[in-house]
Amino acid sequence: MTAERSPERTPAGTSVRTSVRTSEVAHVTAADLADEKRGRAVTLCFPCRDEAATIGELVTAARRALVERTGLVDELLVLDDRSTDDTAAVATAAGATVIDIRTIHATHGDGHGKGNALWAALQASHGEVVVFCDGDVTSFRPDWVAHLAAPLLVDDGIELVKAMYERPTTRGGGGRTTELVARPLLSLCAPELAGVAQPLSGEFAGRRRSLEAIPFVQGWGVEIAMLIDLAAAHSPSAISQVDLGVRFHRHRSLHSLSVQAAEVMATALRRLQPGLEQVATTLTRADGSVVPLNLAERPPVRTTRSGA
Repeated sequence: MTAERSPERTPAGTSVRTSVRTSEVAHVTAADLADEKRGRAVTLCFPCRDEAATIGELVTAARRALVERTGLVDELLVLDDRSTDDTAAVATAAGATVIDIRTIHATHGDGHGKGNALWAALQASHGEVVVFCDGDVTSFRPDWVAHLAAPLLVDDGIELVKAMYERPTTRGGGGRTTELVARPLLSLCAPELAGVAQPLSGEFAGRRRSLEAIPFVQGWGVEIAMLIDLAAAHSPSAISQVDLGVRFHRHRSLHSLSVQAAEVMATALRRLQPGLEQVATTLTRADGSVVPLNLAERPPVRTTRSGA
């Protein structure tokens, strides 16, 4: 099922070999994978903040297709990151187990940011395979979960699976930080990862043993840090990507994306460029205002377990 990507061509006509793999999973169904689990539990988690408008439909679709109909998913969680709307109530009514992030903070101390929410979800969940999907997606299909989990269930050499997809410009587009920051940085500083189409995708799956072994950047740099750290720990060949088709979600303004881009860039440079470990921790805007960047890290989950 898993095929290695073809070499990518540079403008000069030379080739750069990337060992990140693309898994062909279009034909795989949740029912097929239920037989591949062999006793391994699968967790599906939606990290959310103020997603009451979308999370109900996501949870309902996932519960019906993946829990009740096929049994692929054993644990369906919504990690509520201090929502001020009805996210928790809507998710509970739809059939998810809702984890209030403050219960994790009570044990491990406060944190903030997308990466902090992912880390908290890892603390609260139990599946050997953990699938994450963003809570603001309006094009979610349950087969996304099957396609993300498939390489991990059938190939013991895969540790992380990233989504790739089309984001139509006729519906707002997307992926500006990906195309203008993340992919150029990887191409320049980590060419072995340049073949990853969506290094910042919020839809991904990982093996718990590997996710618990790495630190989690608390802010927007979490996905690129995870990619770099797992490639370093296991080699790029332990990373795969799957095509999930078309993705729609809410889009951020350029003003807010500048902070996201700066956090992604700072995180990548700290890991990929020797001597830049002390890269600046603030973003200075054209008007002279200074915005702090969230570059703090949570320790590997396995080090926080009692007796570790």
